[in-house]
Order: sequence, then C-alpha cells, then structure tokens
Amino acid sequence: MIFLLLRSPLHEIHVELGAKFTIFAGHEMPLQYTSIRDEHLNVRRNVGLFDVSHMGNVIIEGKDAAGLLSLATLEDANRIERNKGQYTAILREDGTIIDDTIFLHLPDEKYALVPNAGRSEVVTNWLNDVAEKNNLDAKAEDVSREYVILAIQGPKSRDLLRKIIDIDIENMPLFGCDYAKVSGVDCIVSRTGYTGELGFELQITPPENSKKVFYDILNVGKEFNVKPIGLGARDTLRLEKCFLLAGNEFEGGRTPLEAGLSWLINWDHDFIGKDALLKQKEKGNYERLTCLECIEKGIPRHGYAVEKDGKVVGRVSSGNISPCLNKGIALAYIKPEYREVGSILDIVIRDKKIRAKVVKPPFVSKDWARENP
Repeated sequence: MIFLLLRSPLHEIHVELGAKFTIFAGHEMPLQYTSIRDEHLNVRRNVGLFDVSHMGNVIIEGKDAAGLLSLATLEDANRIERNKGQYTAILREDGTIIDDTIFLHLPDEKYALVPNAGRSEVVTNWLNDVAEKNNLDAKAEDVSREYVILAIQGPKSRDLLRKIIDIDIENMPLFGCDYAKVSGVDCIVSRTGYTGELGFELQITPPENSKKVFYDILNVGKEFNVKPIGLGARDTLRLEKCFLLAGNEFEGGRTPLEAGLSWLINWDHDFIGKDALLKQKEKGNYERLTCLECIEKGIPRHGYAVEKDGKVVGRVSSGNISPCLNKGIALAYIKPEYREVGSILDIVIRDKKIRAKVVKPPFVSKDWARENP
C-alpha cells in the first residue's frame, strides 16, 4: 500500500518562513516556526495566523439539508438562522461520537461543515447514507481539497482583519458567518476558532488564492505583532481552554455525556443516538472528562493512568505543559466518584506518581492576558 502524504497548498511559504514540520492525520503541517511557547503566548496577547488546511470541508445542499443535519447531529439545524453556525457532534446509533464539528448556515442556504482532520470522507459518507435511508433531499460533498482554511486568532484579530475585509465584522457574533472579500479574494468568513480567544476563520477557494491572503495578513498585521503559528501551539492553546481533540478525547468511542458535551444536546428533537444517550443519562454511572492540574512537576500525556490510593480510576486523554501556567495540565476520563473539585489524584508518569488536583474548566481564564501583561 502506498501512503500519500498530504501537504497544504501553502507548504512552500511555511518552508520559507522556517517552519519545522510534523505529520498529523496524514498531513505534513507546520509544528512551529520559533517555539511553541513563544507562538502560544503571542496568540494569547496579540494575534496569530494559522494554516489549518488539514481540517475538512463538506458542503451540504438540498431542500432537506437542515433536516439532514438535525437528524445526524445533536442540534436542530432548523433553529440556526442564515449567517450563523453551531458547534455540534455527529453520533452513531449507540450514542458514541463519530466527530465533533461546526456547521455554518450560509446566506445562500448552503451549509458548510468542517470535520476534523482525516474525518471528512467518513463524515460525508455517513451523512449521505443517513439522507438515503430517510429519503431526504440533501447531498453532502467532500470539497476538502478545494479549500484552504486560515485562522486569525487573538485579542487583536478583529483589528487586523478589519483592514483587509470588505464587510463589517465589528458586531459579528460568535459563530457568525458570511461571504466576504479578504484582500480582494472571495472567502467564507466565520467568527470561530480553536484557541479560546477572539478569532476568525477564512475558507478560501481555489487554494492558490490563499497565498495572497496569507502574505497580506502577515504584512498588514506587523503593527499588531502577528506571527505564523504551528500545530504545537494550536494544541496547547486548545488544551488550556479544555477544547477537545477528536483523536484523543473520542478514542475508543465516547459519548457527549462522557466528553462533557451535554450542553450541546438539543433534547427537543429526534437525532441519531438519542435513545442511547437517554439510557446512559438515566444510569449516570459513566466516566466523565475531568480537568487535572499538576501540583508537582511533570508532563502528563495521552494514555497515562490516573490513580487514587494505588487504584486506577481513570486515564489521561490529553496532557501537556501549560505555557500560561507553567505547570502540567490534563484532560482525563475519571470515574464519577473521584471527580469532586479539589480532590487530589495521582497521574502515573513514567512509573512515578505526580499529584494533580481536580479543577473547574477552563485552566486559563479569558482575562489571563490582561492580568499577565
């Protein structure tokens, strides 16, 4: 079998900028340009530019497009007006998560869905199967290779984007979306991101048009201290805000109730997996995603055991050093009786037990940059 490694259409620009690369979900993408810590803190305090073209793009059309999304996700898509989007999840019949995603209700009644890296084909096929089985007039098309996605993230992101966009973004709400021209290039713009900061994402087609936009953002953004940001900082930024990484948090088949996504569930409509979730909710004895902050030196990693008095009570799904807190932090699936805030558990790191405290999410507050100039 020949494995085809995918590269962003902006790959040569990343090489020019001195990026170090990593392989993620079959894509060769920038890991960092300077250092993960430097890039991370620049996003928290200023603004960063990400190439996130490893993410997918699926367009859904047809008179039953909203009905398809309503059946296949946790959200009743009929509630989401044009020019707005929604974070949601797609489930199997047993309630486990296929993927978490954002869908955007575009002005021309199309829906743009953004699956995680490596999941666009699976999601597209699942949606079309659901449409066929339920006789819905809707079709999903995987157009991932036809788009580049850029993310502009950080407290100065609006100030930067305002200089090169042709629509008013001053009052665009969270998950708002629209068509726009950025540096004269047609884009889908949305107020979305994966950092927990003010931010916007641009979906650009054809891919070659993204090069001008990327360079213009870096040039116009000099006054705002913009920097290109790699996947390393993207991961630490999302972890500090307790945002989920599909390959980690959903590994092995997790439900929204287990993954801390119960707030996404619109129980007032029928959706695939609803019956299974209702049964799990009634039992209530399931592991839940929990935030752990190390109170001893150590770096928790995916798969590490979590113990209480020598007994395994959970396992880390994501962990790293927090650049803002300068301590280890982790998301872990923990048995319900050990999740009380303030409880002390042990993370087993290379046969050494490191004490960690259960804390409320997120690890880093929205006011961190102002409080730590």
